Parts: sequence; C-alpha cells; structure tokens
Amino acid sequence: MSYKIGSFTFDVISAPSEWPMTSDIESIDGLSPKEAVRQGRVKNSPYVVKGKRYVPMSIAKAATYHEVGTASWYGNETLRQKDGHMTANGEAFDPGKPTAAHKLLPLPIHVKVTNLANNRSMILRVNDRGPFSGNRIIDLSAGAAKKLGFYNQGTTRVKVETVEL
Repeated sequence: MSYKIGSFTFDVISAPSEWPMTSDIESIDGLSPKEAVRQGRVKNSPYVVKGKRYVPMSIAKAATYHEVGTASWYGNETLRQKDGHMTANGEAFDPGKPTAAHKLLPLPIHVKVTNLANNRSMILRVNDRGPFSGNRIIDLSAGAAKKLGFYNQGTTRVKVETVEL
C-alpha cells in the first residue's frame, strides 16, 4: 500500500517474519513480538522491553496527544546488517522514509513533529516502539532527522502532536 501526504510518499510494506526487530521488545500482549504481529495484536497492546512493561494509550487519548521534549534518530545501524528489519508494527523499516518510533502511541498513527530549534516540521508515520534510553520522547528515522535539520546533532527539542489524515 502507498499513499501521499504533501511531498511525502508512505510505502507500507510488510516485513518477512524472519527479519529481526528494530527494537528490543521482549513480548507484546504476552506473545513473542513476531507472533503478536502475525495475529495483528500490536496497535495498542502492552509490551515489555528490558523487563519494563509499557501500556500504550487509548486511541481516544492519542487523538489529543501533544508533547514537547527531546527527539533522537535511528536507522543507519540497520543498513550495515544483512537483509532488513521489521518495525514493531510488522512493517519493513526504511531509514530514509518519514517514520518514527514512540513508546506509548497506538500503531500506526501519524504525528506532526516540529524541530523547535529551526521551526521545520513534517508529518511522520509512527510504526515502531522506542526510544528506550534517556529521556527522549520520540525516535525519528534518519531521513526524517535530515529533513528536520538535526541529523548531525543527534538530538533536538521537538513538539510532537498527533494529526488526523
């Protein structure tokens, strides 16, 4: 499936089940991550990372979500590994696409991310879980970090708000 939002094209491609996950999720809804993806039990199911249980917010609560905090980016590490990687949503991860990882938003969902240092903003598809280190609120794909102007810095302050398409 493909769809466009402004100048961005979102290609939603299911990842083969043998691909590794991009995050360290131990379980989703009490199942192995790949079994939860196979059963379609990911959208707002509780999951465990490094022994900590996360409970995603409801779709109703996510509709009014907005937060200011630190964003980081991920993705280049997956380019050095054989084959590809699967997001927590079961999609093929492409570090060049406008996607993101969030700990508590239901998957998938779209957010507008604004870099507060330069006021650049863009719409991203949240299809993965993270970040799980530090006090960061969202992890963007490397491509999104480049477009928002903080790729070389590694992190920046952002405003994140859900959008309805």
